Amino acid sequence: MARYLTTIAAARLISPDFPFGTMIVNLLGCFLIGFVHSVAVVSARISPDARLFLTTGVLGGFTTYSAFNYDTLSLVEQGQATKAAAYAAAMIVGCAAAGVLGVWSARALLQSV
Repeated sequence: MARYLTTIAAARLISPDFPFGTMIVNLLGCFLIGFVHSVAVVSARISPDARLFLTTGVLGGFTTYSAFNYDTLSLVEQGQATKAAAYAAAMIVGCAAAGVLGVWSARALLQSV
């Protein structure tokens, strides 16, 4: 439901011509997965079971490769191959960067506490 609402909001608030909703969901999800994983590994504040539930269950359900694939293929089918390639590259690089930022943020937070 959160993924759907984010996609609808992004289409209305940003643009319906580009899959910003899927991008936002995946970037946020990758950041949060990196954050939760680091908090669980570096401290005992999140149990292994809770980490697994949050990262694979909640955040795995929030993010989606299938929507990313669908959006990319839709752009290609619409004759927008350049836009599709830019979207795919931004998603891959952006999600990796978001995951790293999540790890760094968790470590910085834990060091300050």
